[in-house]
Amino acid sequence: MIAIANQKGGVGKTTTAINLATALAADAHDVLLIDLDPQGNASTGLGIAPHDRAPGTYAVLIAGDDIAATVRATEVPRLAIIPAEAGLAGAEIELVDLTDREFRLRAALAAIRGTDRYRFILIDCPPSLGLLTLNALVCADSVLVPLQCEFFALEGLSQLTRTIDLVRARLNPALRLHGIVLTMFDRRNNLSDQVAADARGFFGAQVYETVIPRNIRISEAPSYGKPVLLYDFRSPGAQAYVRLAGELLRREAAPAA
Repeated sequence: MIAIANQKGGVGKTTTAINLATALAADAHDVLLIDLDPQGNASTGLGIAPHDRAPGTYAVLIAGDDIAATVRATEVPRLAIIPAEAGLAGAEIELVDLTDREFRLRAALAAIRGTDRYRFILIDCPPSLGLLTLNALVCADSVLVPLQCEFFALEGLSQLTRTIDLVRARLNPALRLHGIVLTMFDRRNNLSDQVAADARGFFGAQVYETVIPRNIRISEAPSYGKPVLLYDFRSPGAQAYVRLAGELLRREAAPAA
């Protein structure tokens, strides 16, 4: 179970969630994507219309609905999604007064995790470090961080890594940093090279070798309700996500250090 998180918006987090999930499913792995972002962009990007998203993650977190009843098939074989319905926008406030507010997603997912139904469960987190993201970090095995190749990017990353350390110390001892994925990389731009060098210099091998380029096809695909791998498989963006999935699988298969 991998939480895809970065409290900074516009870094390619949801794009990475959608397309990494698609690439893993295309490699014959059963994948569940959980849309925990009130904006619902992962649901849109996989063709789930707004009127067809209830019950979804809000119902699971707040009403305690059976999570199995919220899972929807997508156009991608072997990829399912739990969509984000409109009520999720107020969930941060409602969670405050609920019992075990940090553990509600973990409790809901216990039944699914126990069946080994899915090889991977990816959680698309909102661009904040509030209670929704905290729920994801408490139940996840690891965190994958998309890092935009622009100025200020590393500043926000240090805050996120501190949060991961706090969650590990107090709520989820098994949580680890899975890796950092450089997104929106522009080889014509010296700044992209500098951000990449700084990230690799500080985080070393935790930074994925695969980088996600700036690519118009990646930007266009959500408006058609498709991952870029279905919209234009031969595009540089689609091929980058195929490589990213391959690298993730190799890392998962590697023995622990």
